[in-house]
Amino acid sequence: MTNQYTASATALVAALGLMAGPAAAQDVSVSTQRMTMETANKAAVAAVKACREEGVQVAATVVDRWGDPQAVVRDTLAMDLTLAISEKKAYTAVQFNTATSNMEGNFEGNYSVPKYEKLVIAAGGVPINAGGNMYGGIGVSGAPSGKLDEECAAAGAEAVTEDLEFGGM
Repeated sequence: MTNQYTASATALVAALGLMAGPAAAQDVSVSTQRMTMETANKAAVAAVKACREEGVQVAATVVDRWGDPQAVVRDTLAMDLTLAISEKKAYTAVQFNTATSNMEGNFEGNYSVPKYEKLVIAAGGVPINAGGNMYGGIGVSGAPSGKLDEECAAAGAEAVTEDLEFGGM
């Protein structure tokens, strides 16, 4: 009888070992794609230039996929306030992975999401996505309308999309 239990226990240990084997061989980390400093700066400069072509001085902030600032550009006459707002628009776009204009009017009430101090629910922020990856977000502030802020942010994102999709080739 002891041999039967020993054989069963040995079989059970062997079965558990086989089950753990493939799990142990699986990846335990996740690789993420990141923009280089040069790419983030290219997006920010392109956004500011797009607004400049419309006769408007703005600030543009590019954040990485976690919402941390990676590049900030403020045109010569853009107000200081535009820096904080552009960062919050970029942060909001990356956190929700959507253009901030898509969120306007969606949150109401005393305890709504926009009460979080890092968020700004106003047009002017867009995510930077390419090749199925989220790279970050870009926010623009300083134009007379959020619509123009967002058009300039989109121009910044578009300026780097091809580079990100094809790895700079």
